Amino acid sequence: MNRALSICAFALAGCLLALPAVPQEAAKKADALKAAPSPSQAILEQWNEIGRKLVAIAEDLREDKYDYKPHPDSRSFVAQLLHASASMYYFTDVAQKQKVRYGDDPKRDELKTKAQVVAFVKKCVEDGANVIKAKGDAGMAAIIQYPESKEQHRLSDLAYDMIEHSGEHYGQLVVYYRINGLVPPESRPKK
Repeated sequence: MNRALSICAFALAGCLLALPAVPQEAAKKADALKAAPSPSQAILEQWNEIGRKLVAIAEDLREDKYDYKPHPDSRSFVAQLLHASASMYYFTDVAQKQKVRYGDDPKRDELKTKAQVVAFVKKCVEDGANVIKAKGDAGMAAIIQYPESKEQHRLSDLAYDMIEHSGEHYGQLVVYYRINGLVPPESRPKK
């Protein structure tokens, strides 16, 4: 009887000791590192991130502030936004072996309302994202020629150039917000 009791006590102790290991194993699996994105996935994430910020700021600013410019020689808010967005076609069009559609910025008289501007920004971002997805890793690694300089680079380099360019103009848009006493969407406390 003592021996049977000892075996039961030993088995029970073993089970009790093993119980904490079950949640620990689940926690280890949850904490396991996520696989690194592929090169094209990494570009797509960055493209969509700056695109999300441009769309958010386009949607957020009151339409009566769209034509604000801090200095007469500066671009207006909407001109900055259109320039940053339209420049994405410098990537999209080159990637598709097409003539770059905006040699200069889109004309404001073609995009008169805030709704038209927001739709344009969304379309620029979406078109570029679709090209990145369609090209995949192999396509993004392809060698292309920059239209103006005739230098050869990988298509991924051009994508990163346009992401950086759009990010620089996004930074200027944030300054326009701050000058007007406004807090840009990205700087607001998260709910």
